[in-house]
Amino acid sequence: MTNISLPVRYLFLICCCLVFGQISLAQDTVRIDEGLHYPVNLQDNLQAMVDSSHRVDATQIDEKLFATPAGIFHDDKIRANGKRDYWLRFSIHNATASELDNYLFTGWHDKLYWYKKDVSGKYQLLQTAGMMMDPTGVRRWDNFAMPVQVPPGETRTFLLHIKNSFYVEAAFSPTLHNPLTYQNFKHREYVKYDSMTIIYNTMIGMLLALLCITIINYTQLPDRSSLFFAAYLLGLIFMYALRIEFRPFQLSYFHRWPMLKYYADIPAILFCFFIVHLLFGNSFLSLRERYPLMGKVFKIAAVLATVLLIITASCIYFDHFDIAANIFSYTYFSSFVPLVIVLIALTRRTKHHPLARFFILGSLCPYFVSVYSFLFLHHAPNVSALPELAPSPATLSAGVILQALFFAAGLSYRNKMLHQDKTKTQELLIKQLNKNKSLQRKLNEQLEELVKEQTTEILRKKQELEEQRKLQMEMEYEKKFSEIELKAIRAQINPHFIFNCLNSIQLFVMQRDYEYAQKYLSDFSYLIRKTLDFSRRNFITLSDEIAYLNTYLGLEKMRFENKMEYQVLVENNIPISELEVPAMLLQPYVENAVKHGMNNEQQVTGMLYIRFHLLHNDILECIIEDNGIGIERSKAIRNLHSNHQSSGLEISHNRAEILNKMYNTGIQIEIIDKSSQESSCTGTLVRILIPQL
Repeated sequence: MTNISLPVRYLFLICCCLVFGQISLAQDTVRIDEGLHYPVNLQDNLQAMVDSSHRVDATQIDEKLFATPAGIFHDDKIRANGKRDYWLRFSIHNATASELDNYLFTGWHDKLYWYKKDVSGKYQLLQTAGMMMDPTGVRRWDNFAMPVQVPPGETRTFLLHIKNSFYVEAAFSPTLHNPLTYQNFKHREYVKYDSMTIIYNTMIGMLLALLCITIINYTQLPDRSSLFFAAYLLGLIFMYALRIEFRPFQLSYFHRWPMLKYYADIPAILFCFFIVHLLFGNSFLSLRERYPLMGKVFKIAAVLATVLLIITASCIYFDHFDIAANIFSYTYFSSFVPLVIVLIALTRRTKHHPLARFFILGSLCPYFVSVYSFLFLHHAPNVSALPELAPSPATLSAGVILQALFFAAGLSYRNKMLHQDKTKTQELLIKQLNKNKSLQRKLNEQLEELVKEQTTEILRKKQELEEQRKLQMEMEYEKKFSEIELKAIRAQINPHFIFNCLNSIQLFVMQRDYEYAQKYLSDFSYLIRKTLDFSRRNFITLSDEIAYLNTYLGLEKMRFENKMEYQVLVENNIPISELEVPAMLLQPYVENAVKHGMNNEQQVTGMLYIRFHLLHNDILECIIEDNGIGIERSKAIRNLHSNHQSSGLEISHNRAEILNKMYNTGIQIEIIDKSSQESSCTGTLVRILIPQL
């Protein structure tokens, strides 16, 4: 008995599935007869499937389970959360003798995709439409009516895919129209939204007029509050122009950008009624000067509103309209208490600040109109649909235009007060000018007497000034002559030094390999640059002079190899970066010490010492000492070789005399032959005293 009952059960289940399949097939098939009355409500003839994963496409739709729709259709707008993805399927049998040419209209949805099942059983995309995706002009509204064409005596299956992401879902009622009823439907929709469009265009015109007046006033009397008010008006103009995009069968301005109109909702409200409103109030009421604490509150609130605008705009960009709506809901409700506190605080100060009245009345107008519309005119499913608080265009426009008029009147009153203050200031200036004229007459009389008395004194001083000017010109001529002479001496120093260095490089290149020659040339190029730099200056710091001498002596040491050693000694208490010495003054003496100090046959290694001491009265002592042949013997050798004369020491001595004459420095140079003091010693000692200016 058990073996027989199991196949019977399977057979019974199969029969049930076939029966229910025939019932569902009969339910989603619409029979079109000759006497059918249009329009036809298709809510009971459709099979629906809600795609919560948002990943199903037309190729997978036959694998999904369709059922009789329940709770997805509605005749009015509703508040919706998140994204909604609907698939509607139905079949139409044409029982008439002519081809069927009807239209299916389901509502003004965000995105619609219309498919027809072909002979092979695949769905073919026929048409697309949607508030978020159709960039055409007025003709785009006809795309919401999906064409239903069925030959006589045949049955066709259609598929409609609807995607909604806006936080308010439009009326969702699938209706089948013939061409006549569809034209009547278009006319009713046009008449329904035409009055709204007229109101919006009227508002745009009035706001444009206020904007022009504000710009003209700003050109005559520049003021930041006028700029913020102009930004407020411009934002309202764009908001109303974009709201026309939501009105079917109306001529729009921005139809090429379907998604732009959604930014005219929450972001535009935040910009106009929060950000610019706060900035305008801060500037209009001069809160920074009058009430600093309230001014900081307004600035912080404007920054927070800007952050919310960025967040809500980002949510709209990523199709999270419900998040943007909830954020605005909490923002709108939470702004009531701070608004009341601020308005009460301003109300107490209206006696001392008459402009506060205009700001208070203008700020309250949109709130009162919105609350009135929410309580008496709007029938929303819940209170979170705050952007729909004022659905009546006339009511909303009345609140907005009243606010704009109050603000415009406040600006006019403010300009009037500024003009009165300016007039009073001008009157006071005129009175002061009259007083100044009388004082000027008295002063002129006194000046005439003083002029007579001082004329003789001026003539006497004129003679004295002419004499002083002659003396000053003579001194300037002498100083310029000294500078020219000093430049000429520096011009002699540079070729002399370069000539000696080039001789050293020539010898080094001939005697050494190229690696050392390259290093020598690199140091020599640095020395040449410093020489050219120092030749343009009269004084340099002691640290620059020491670095220069170290570079020069390093080159000479490389040339003489192990036959030369040198030391530069500086006392610890000497500020080498602050003290100044004449440029290129020490180098000729150091060069002379190297040249003659390294030629002593009695000394295996030539030694050179350069010591710096700071004496009393800010006098820098520089001692250059070598163990060479000495100055007297050097002169004797130079007399034997008359074809070569070194002029470096003479040039340096002349420079010192010129600097003493120009700057009254008192530089002293003393050259001592060490053999004259002690016969056993050889070499030269140069002692240079440089007073600090």
